Amino acid sequence: MQKKAGPLFYVFLIGFLFVVMFPFLWQLLASLKPPGELFGANAFNIFIQSPTADNYNRVFTQRPFGTYLWNSFAVASLTTLYALIISVFAGYAIAWLNFRGKTIILGVVLAVSMFPQIATISPIFLFLQSVGLTNSWLGLIIPYTTFALPLAIWNLTIFFRKLPLDLAEAAKMDGASIMQTMFKVFLPLALPGVFTTAILVFIAAWNEFLFALTINTQESMKTVPVGIAMFQGQYTLPWGEISAASIVVTVPLVIMVLIFQRRIVSGLTSGAVKE
Repeated sequence: MQKKAGPLFYVFLIGFLFVVMFPFLWQLLASLKPPGELFGANAFNIFIQSPTADNYNRVFTQRPFGTYLWNSFAVASLTTLYALIISVFAGYAIAWLNFRGKTIILGVVLAVSMFPQIATISPIFLFLQSVGLTNSWLGLIIPYTTFALPLAIWNLTIFFRKLPLDLAEAAKMDGASIMQTMFKVFLPLALPGVFTTAILVFIAAWNEFLFALTINTQESMKTVPVGIAMFQGQYTLPWGEISAASIVVTVPLVIMVLIFQRRIVSGLTSGAVKE
């Protein structure tokens, strides 16, 4: 019989949620304040005297913010698709196929994730510049995929390994090939893990800043994080517009996670079940 949580637990839970959500709530309040309330005595007032949507209007009318959103969405989506295609095959092979050097390959994949981005940005930029891929989507997709693959391959390898061995043996007895076993038996069962990996890769690509700042310098090819960082006024930073842009960028991710939270939790916990 489960013990019922007491009032103190809910008080602690509400306080914890408030601390976690406070930065987002403060950004939301700042995005609705006119410039006069962002500074001075009213800067820390949680009650907005004259709420306005001018900050959101200026974000989309005075800046090519729609272009930033489209670039981020396209690059993140293509990166996710490309990373999933590679990681599904790699994860299945590492989990179920017997070949020499499997452990070494997995170790090398994980080692890639340990390199700091700042240490790799110079050679990556020089390579992309030499092949004419700067200021392009592909110029971001290539390094994004490189750094997304270790996480994706590791996650999917774990998910594939947790699937029952009897399924592979039964498929082999029925005359299924390796590829048929993968696509018709294991992949449908690993969909929660694939879905979770896709969301994690998409969010990482959507929020990436350093490569996007260095590789794509043209205004028409900038992504959202770089575009927001470039918001500048003549004498001060337009904090209201920065807050509004941050809310516009964050809300879709929050909605996506809330809609698919059951699949995300299922994917994150399916590999933790003890056999």
